Amino acid sequence: MKQGKTFADLAVGMQVAIQNTVSEQDVIDFARVSGDYNPLHMDEDYAKTTQFKGRIAHGALTASYISAILGNDLPGPGAVFMELNLKFVRPVRIGDTVTSTAEVTEMVERGCRVTLAVKGEVDGKIVMKGEAKVMVPSGNAE
Repeated sequence: MKQGKTFADLAVGMQVAIQNTVSEQDVIDFARVSGDYNPLHMDEDYAKTTQFKGRIAHGALTASYISAILGNDLPGPGAVFMELNLKFVRPVRIGDTVTSTAEVTEMVERGCRVTLAVKGEVDGKIVMKGEAKVMVPSGNAE
């Protein structure tokens, strides 16, 4: 099993980026798992009548890429997601490749709390941005 980073392993400025291309199946699966069947995500005819002129991916699907970074890479296994604040600034469409990034911006030793700046980009343009807070193992010998 992959080991996550402990508080002692982390430093301000560390970052990880991943890429995900949103597929039709991703949107269908996310709707099934979340229960969010908003026609803006599911019905092209309906979505064409909106300001977006076509279907867009769920914002929470895009946000879940941040969860993947935190749970798998930075800090990784053992980290506990405490808070996520995101602003969605552009739509993500089926077929878009989202580059999601998390960067350590603050570390608080008490409680082993870590704050990360997070963002998602499509073609170099920000689609979401915000901040995540996690709690990590201390790394001190118990």
